[in-house]
Amino acid sequence: MKKINNQEIIKKVESLYLKKSNILAEVGDIIKLKTTIQEGEKTRLQSYEGIIIAKNNIGLNKTIIVRSVMQGIGIERNFILNSPKIESIEIKRSSKVRRSKLYFLRKLSGKATRLKQIF
Repeated sequence: MKKINNQEIIKKVESLYLKKSNILAEVGDIIKLKTTIQEGEKTRLQSYEGIIIAKNNIGLNKTIIVRSVMQGIGIERNFILNSPKIESIEIKRSSKVRRSKLYFLRKLSGKATRLKQIF
């Protein structure tokens, strides 16, 4: 009898739900996400633009934390990259960073939050 490994079973199940397109967005990139929002019976696309401050890469549960500042208030949202609600991800600008998590941007405001751009 062949011994069944639990990790192999999990990988097979997860492969059914993985998205085929891999977005190469990294920490420090400014991105524009389009997500589907359901309001009653209607669905619409809503865009959200911000900087990626953290990224977690674990199989089906790949997530990013996107931070944007609206009217002087910092807003952070977690997005699951393999979610069917995410329609598209567009990379607006890439930045050079030396850290994997940019949580220090939470304490900064204005021009201090700028990062060096990669061309």
